[in-house]
Amino acid sequence: MQKVNDLIPQLGFGTFQITDNCSDLVTFAIEKGYRHIDTAQFYKNEKEVGQGIKNASISRDEIFLTTKVWPDNLSKAAFLPSVEESLQKLDADYIDLLLIHWPSSKVDLKESLTELMKAQEKGYAKHIGVSNFNTQLLQQVLDFGAPIINNQVEYHPFLDQDKLIQFHQEKNLSLTSYCPLARGKIVENEIVKVIAEKHRKTGGQVCLRWHIQQEGVIPIPKSSTPSRIEENIAVFDFELSEEEMQQISALKKADGRLISPAGIDWD
Repeated sequence: MQKVNDLIPQLGFGTFQITDNCSDLVTFAIEKGYRHIDTAQFYKNEKEVGQGIKNASISRDEIFLTTKVWPDNLSKAAFLPSVEESLQKLDADYIDLLLIHWPSSKVDLKESLTELMKAQEKGYAKHIGVSNFNTQLLQQVLDFGAPIINNQVEYHPFLDQDKLIQFHQEKNLSLTSYCPLARGKIVENEIVKVIAEKHRKTGGQVCLRWHIQQEGVIPIPKSSTPSRIEENIAVFDFELSEEEMQQISALKKADGRLISPAGIDWD
């Protein structure tokens, strides 16, 4: 069986809250080596992301493009039309990975999954997945028979996601981690600073390296600063020791979550 994490580039460029110069920044990221671009209907920048991909000198088939369906669009009536609109905005023939952005309390999960699978059958999406799902919901998805490959969730050294990660590995699911740098807080940590100095890297680079050295974990750091975008992908020329990995992992806390809307039952 092919490991699903082999299907997705190990590190992506996140675009949440990037509106100014978004297309230029996406193009810049691609030119600097990123091959995985993440957006969503909710981000209101799909058109700019699509333009950025078009403007790059790299062909579309070399780019792994992810977008997400917002909860307002999860019903049978709204799902496929919303994906068609996303494709139009992205100026793309297909999406590499289409995700349900958040679980919904208003639309039955089976209804949304049926439409998600239809999107894949129609060729709108090569692969499908979910976002912000706990282990219980993931099991429901798998029991329904939806061939998901990925779950995108908040994950960084300050947040304990051991249970979820173990579940992903057991079920051959990859995990895309958003807020991988804990919104910049990780660079202030003394343990990370010491490790960074040893490797002559920044704290952010050390943290991203910590992510990609975990099986099936794919960080998508977001930045609107070109120098930081370039810095974030310069993480493939060094390796953390097992001791360093453990030191960073030891920073985790059960209550380390930065994003937690009401009504979500986290693991």
